[in-house]
Amino acid sequence: MLTVENLNVYYGGIHALKGVSFQVRQREIVTLIGANGAGKTTTLKTISGLVRARNGKISYQDRDISSTPAHIIARDGLCHVPEGRRVFANMTVAENLALGAYHRRDQQGIKRDLEWVYELFPRLAERRQQLAGTLSGGEQQMLAIGRGLMSHPRLLLLDEPSMGLAPLLVREIFEIVKQINASGMTVLLVEQNAHMALSVADTAYVLETGRIVFSGPAREVAANKQVREAYLGA
Repeated sequence: MLTVENLNVYYGGIHALKGVSFQVRQREIVTLIGANGAGKTTTLKTISGLVRARNGKISYQDRDISSTPAHIIARDGLCHVPEGRRVFANMTVAENLALGAYHRRDQQGIKRDLEWVYELFPRLAERRQQLAGTLSGGEQQMLAIGRGLMSHPRLLLLDEPSMGLAPLLVREIFEIVKQINASGMTVLLVEQNAHMALSVADTAYVLETGRIVFSGPAREVAANKQVREAYLGA
């Protein structure tokens, strides 16, 4: 579904991504793990068109999207749920979710997806008329994911969904990620919580200072001695 080849990204003179290459197969959960500043968020931003690569190629469903504008990428079924939630604080839960479907015209499909989001996140249904800025951090994360799902994506990019959440909520969010994937959606997950990410993923890539240094089936990556020492505290 997604192929990233030799991606090089610069912020001014800083070489943020150094020849990053990986693949995401249909219906997989693929995770990118690594420390702060490793290049995980930059990778997602480059895929979704928010940052431009100096060189390299990004193919989505066998089409080169390396130079495609971000809004076209989103319209074509690749949805980016950003780090830090970025909900519209002065709009209600229902209005935030409606904005997720801004490019859609299939009213019946929108209605079905809205019902599905409220089924996944009952707390959003209870708070549908509440301003998003008054929600808890966990509820805002649920809203950010729900808003992404309203675009009816084929590939969902999730950036640090567990950031700042209590352990119980982290487990809840990751259970929902598994449910989303079980529905047939492909997920590319960026996460600092390596334990949780590796527990739900099919395939994992380890990023260090802009380079992929280790990759493989998530179970094998989780069992690797260097990965365990560096990221799993073992």
